Amino acid sequence: MRGVMGKFTADYLELRYHARTMTSIRIAAGSLEDANSTDYSGVGIRALVDGAWGFSSTSKLERTSLREAVQDAMKAARVASTEKSEKVEGLAEGKMAQGTFRIEEKEPLEDRGLEEKMELVSRTERMVRDHASEVKSAICFYREMIDEKIIINTDGAEAEIRETRPDLYVMAVASSGGDMVGALESEGVTGGWKELFHRRSPEEMALDAASRAVALLKAPYPKGERATVVLDPAVVGLISHEAFGHTVEADFVLSGSAAKDKLEQEVASELVTLVDDGVPEREGSPAGTLMVDDEGIVTRKAVIIDQGILRSYLFDRETAANFGFEPTGNARAFEYSDEPLIRMRNTYIEPGDWTLEEILEGMKGGYLLKGSGPGQADSSAEFMFGVQAAYRVERGEVGELLRGVTISGNAFDVLRSVDAVGKAFSFDMGSGFCGKYQPAKVDGGGGHLRCRAIIGGRQEG
Repeated sequence: MRGVMGKFTADYLELRYHARTMTSIRIAAGSLEDANSTDYSGVGIRALVDGAWGFSSTSKLERTSLREAVQDAMKAARVASTEKSEKVEGLAEGKMAQGTFRIEEKEPLEDRGLEEKMELVSRTERMVRDHASEVKSAICFYREMIDEKIIINTDGAEAEIRETRPDLYVMAVASSGGDMVGALESEGVTGGWKELFHRRSPEEMALDAASRAVALLKAPYPKGERATVVLDPAVVGLISHEAFGHTVEADFVLSGSAAKDKLEQEVASELVTLVDDGVPEREGSPAGTLMVDDEGIVTRKAVIIDQGILRSYLFDRETAANFGFEPTGNARAFEYSDEPLIRMRNTYIEPGDWTLEEILEGMKGGYLLKGSGPGQADSSAEFMFGVQAAYRVERGEVGELLRGVTISGNAFDVLRSVDAVGKAFSFDMGSGFCGKYQPAKVDGGGGHLRCRAIIGGRQEG
């Protein structure tokens, strides 16, 4: 591809070859609904000409087709330049990736055949249904993405990259007397087969999902109130990513997010240090691991909040130049036909000094919230999310299980209210995708967090 680039003159030119193998297996209620493996590849091309971007892509890898695609990208940039009032002034310099970058796999995914993976999914789904008579249905879904990339650009990047990301989802549906509830357990990592199950086995996931679904059938709903809550690592990661992290993505900042004009201001408790990192030096294999971003930048740790003070946004090269920062390596594209966007990687709150027991001891009342659920957040940092399990806390003791619990508030207010951060750290939101215009694998976590938020539920009867 380097030879193709030499034929053209542009302010900046970037070619990104991307080949992906995606495998998915889904079994629901004892029936195989999906089992396929798909391969596709192509090249995405960006050109910066006269202060404007142009993009094109092609699945044809012959030299002639690549040259035509480069010409298309440059033509698009020239047209955009004539209509663009605010030109791209420049791109910030960063560490360009050169060489080979491979995610560690203790056991490569290719070493496990499709039949073996299907048998695991079938066995896990069956274990859920066999757990108890109240469990009426189950779903088990396995997915893996194996990505091979080559990224080169006119600023010196020349990198070969391999990334592997498997996920497993286990859902149990229990019902009794016309009442029905579901419980989901999932794991998602960057790595191989052993990394996927480094915390718990598929059998443990099946047991956790089925037993919680059955328990939720008898659980009452909470009353809506503002309360003291303890968030487990999955909920900490969810709020860090969805409710706060998106507000500090530089493209959203420029559009007027809640974080605009707040650099060097206090935005959280001094106990909060919030980070987004491509390759965290922490135990586990987070799903958002990224050694090189899709602009060819070697990723680095970005400290967003440092002891309560907002220190940085998340940048690609263009926005880093706008703000006078070094690129953080947050430019990501899901497929070869997608343009890179500013996206998070692994977003987490650094652990503190408290044990969970010490955090709970200081509570007269409140809730312990575990497991992230669906919800929404916006650029104002307002959010509302469901949680997988919630427990009432009274006088420092964890009490009854509650169902249908949501947590809501403003992420800035919630983080300002933090008065305890746990020392036991984990990543715990690696399954699924972030959906900002195009999917991206991300992760998040932290230690347990004690704060104030609004708990939602409904009165029974």
